[in-house]
Formats: sequence, C-alpha cells, structure tokens
Amino acid sequence: MTAIIGIDVGTGSARAGVFDLAGKMLGVASRNIQTWKTGADFVEQSSDNIWLAICESVQEAMALANLQPGDIKGLGFDATCSLVAIDKAGQPVTVSPDGDDARNIIVWMDHRATPQAAKINSSEHRVLHYVGGTISPEMETPKLLWLKENLPKTWERTAHFFDLPDFLTWRATGKTSRSLCSTVCKWTYLGHEQQWDREYFESIGLGDLAQEDFSRLGTDILPMGSPVTGGLSAQAAAELGLYEGTAVATSIIDAHAGALGIIGASLDNQPVTKDVLETRLALICGTSSCHMAVSQEAYSIPGVWGPYFSAMLPDMWLHEGGQSTTGALIDHIINSHACGQEVKEQADAGGLSVYQVLNERLDILAATKAFPAQLTQNRHILPYFHGNRSPRANPLLRGAVAGLCLENTMDDLALTYLATIQAIAYGTKHIVERMNQSGYKIKTIFACGGDCKNPVFLREHADILDCQIVLAQESEAVLLGAATLATVAAGVQPSIFTAMSAMNHAGEVIQPSAGTQRYHQQKYIVFKRMHDDLVAYQDLMQIAD
Repeated sequence: MTAIIGIDVGTGSARAGVFDLAGKMLGVASRNIQTWKTGADFVEQSSDNIWLAICESVQEAMALANLQPGDIKGLGFDATCSLVAIDKAGQPVTVSPDGDDARNIIVWMDHRATPQAAKINSSEHRVLHYVGGTISPEMETPKLLWLKENLPKTWERTAHFFDLPDFLTWRATGKTSRSLCSTVCKWTYLGHEQQWDREYFESIGLGDLAQEDFSRLGTDILPMGSPVTGGLSAQAAAELGLYEGTAVATSIIDAHAGALGIIGASLDNQPVTKDVLETRLALICGTSSCHMAVSQEAYSIPGVWGPYFSAMLPDMWLHEGGQSTTGALIDHIINSHACGQEVKEQADAGGLSVYQVLNERLDILAATKAFPAQLTQNRHILPYFHGNRSPRANPLLRGAVAGLCLENTMDDLALTYLATIQAIAYGTKHIVERMNQSGYKIKTIFACGGDCKNPVFLREHADILDCQIVLAQESEAVLLGAATLATVAAGVQPSIFTAMSAMNHAGEVIQPSAGTQRYHQQKYIVFKRMHDDLVAYQDLMQIAD
C-alpha cells in the first residue's frame, strides 16, 4: 500500500497521521509536549522534547495503520510559528532568562518582544506594508531583537535561528533550507522579490544578520511541498522507524496546513478555480484562531497580515487575520469561574467534555427563548485578553466583561461561556468585514481545528457571520494539509493544487439560523463600543499618571 505521513506540532502536542493518497486517515497518534510559562508574556518549549514526541507519535500511528516503512512515500511537517535557537554543533541554545539550554524555543504566543515590536513599527519601514502595516510581537524579528538586547550570549552562540516548521525539516534531513511560508509570513522575507531586505534589518538594529548575508536566517528558501534534498537522514529514519531517503516536503505553518487541508474542497461538484478560492476563508480554530484567504491581487488590508506572495498557494497572495487567544480564552473563562471545577467533575463523571456539559445547560436555559443567543442579551465580552492580532493590531489591548451579577452558579458560567464564544465570533466578523472592505468577496467559511467539534461554537459563528460554514470530511484537516505537501514532495502529485483536489473533501455544512441577524447586529455594535470605551478608560488613566 502507498501512504504518506503528516506531522503537526501544535501549541500543546505533537501528532502524526498516516493517510492514503485520497486523504483517508489510516492511523493517528499524539504526544503532549512540555511548555514553560513565566508570567503572562514568557512561553518557552524544548526542541528535543518536541522531536521525541514526534518520533513516538509516528511509530504509534504506523502501528495503528498496520503499515511498513516501505509503504511510506513521503512526510510533511507543519508546526506553530515559534522561534528555535540551535548552535553550530546542532544543539539547543537557551532563549530563557533562566539560562536552561533545554528551553530553546520562544513559543508563538510569547509576548516578551512587545517593546521591540513597537520600536520596529516606529520605523514605518516599507517591509511593514507586507505584514498589514504593523508587526506583531508574535513574529520573529521582534523576538530576534529581544534576544540580541537581553541575551547576548545566546545571540553569539546561535548558528541557526529556525521557525519551528523549518527546524523539523532540518532535524529530519540535516539540510538548512527554509520554507517560503515561514520566512515570508513570520520573518519578513519578501517572497515577491525573492530576497531579505538588508536595509530593514539594518534600520531596526539587526544589521549583523545582514552583514552575515542572512546565513543564520536561511539563504535556501524553498516553496512549500518542494522535496528537501536527500530526504530523510539515516539518524532521523532510525528514530522515526522509517527508511532513509524517504521524501521530506518543505514545511508549512500549522494554520496554513489547516487551510490546505480544507479550502480546496469542492461544493456541489463544482471545480475550485482561483476565482472560487477568493470567495472562501479558512478558519483554523485552536488555542488561537487564524483566518486565511488567498487572492490573485495584492490587497492592502490594515491590521491583517500580508499580502504574502506564494506563502500558502503558488502564485497567489495570502492574507492572514488572527485572534491571539480563542480556545485558550474559552478554557480560561471556564477554569477561572467558581464553578469551573464542578463542571469538570460533572463532565468526568458522565464521560463528557466540559463543553458538552455547558452546552446541555444552555439548551435547558434557552427553552423559553426564541433562540439560544438571546441568553446573553445582558452579558457582553471583549475577548482581547492577550491583545488583538487583527484587525486592530494592538497587543496591549485587554479584555472586559460587562453584565456580571452576584451569582457564581453553573448557569452563570454557562452564560459567560456562551458570551465568550459569541465575542470570538464577533472578532472573526470584524476580520472578514475588513477583508471584504479591502477587495475580497468572502461568502463561505471553511473551518477546522479543535473548536469545530463544539456545535455551539459553529452555530454562533454561522449566525454571527450570516454565512455557511463547511467542515472537512477528514476531521484532522491540519494533519491532512501536511500530508498533502508530502504527496507533492514524493512526486505522487505534480502540484499543491492537484494534491488539494485529490485529498480535500467537504463534510457537514452548517447554515445560519433564521431570525438571529438583528440581535447579533446589535451585540456587534456593543462589541465595537466596548473596545472604544476601554481605550477611553486607558487614556484617562494615562492622564492620571
């Protein structure tokens, strides 16, 4: 049998999925990965820990699929856009003030570089046009500047700064090539010009990287899905339980892999042309959410990352909206409530998830309402608990809750949980609204990720966006996207477009509920006004200083 493997490293786990060439899952396994958090802004991981988790996951997935190493024609990697530091001997270099070399990854959600991002933004350099006008502390050049300014020994010792997806292909092959996806989207490589902008790095205080001809950032930039020369190394093959020389695809960021795993699915047996793709948005919902759209024209969309040329699909411009915390915010709301532990215990006793318990409670509470969303008529949330990525592009914004009372019951938690989901959906509406105002004509949402297993999350998004939401037939769309690249690297498919056509399949379609639009329009006005009010409060307190 001929099969391929997709490997995904998310924020909390590493996963491996074995697929046939039509996109059917044959076996999947995962391992949790270790994360160190210090305060609100420092989040670190270990590349050694992640690689071990990958190896164990691949071996288990292969056993579940009942396949042999010779059956595997290729591997594709995706991962979060986290920064990895490696020395000239291939060993980890600390990124932590604690000095522990095992902690050599600054995780994507780490906001330590917020001052450095502000400094870079003050330059108003032309490169910023290709990140929506404002660079985020979640991107890599602010993090590089933080390392240079705060950990000079790390700066001197590091021979390679990798995006995590590129680290994985290096660890698998020994080759230091980089992905067009990671370098363009997170490192400010200009894909349409096929170059790093030397003047940009010099102007922001990273001129030494330019003087080194960018050897530490990568000079061999490859399109996603391109085979990495030589394929799987002998060492990596032994660790993974596969054959040396097995094709390894140039990597991709995890959210972008999710888009590749679903956005090309045909609806009503209609061909998916580039024009059709421009009417679609891929919503990847996990710890955070990413909103991926592609166009044949380079739109300038303030507060939305991009335009990125060929960073997801060849010869198309990518625009990437996002929310810094979504699934993580829902969990925070539940865990911080007085009844959070009670809900967990009830879920465990019934063999349910906490979301199922809360959803069932909402069904009971909504029995007297015209539709469930009316339950939150007097409870409103601004979801910027970890700043706003898009479209306000302000990492310093904070969240707010309005309409609380002297109640700490499970019913109270259920209402706040629902209001949180709605707030996340209003944030997505804000992003789509900005995209459509700038040239897009997005009509359909293609969604994947952990939150898509929650019917309330899907219902509220369909109602608030007032459009249909299409789910992937294969629930593990991110893994499928990584596997899609493997088929191209192995020569099974000639291009990403043909690979998507062969492996993307639509599943359930959620339609918006009738009669909810006016209600949500009013709550959307409240959502926007809460931001304005909170900014006004911040301004007042700055005057007080």
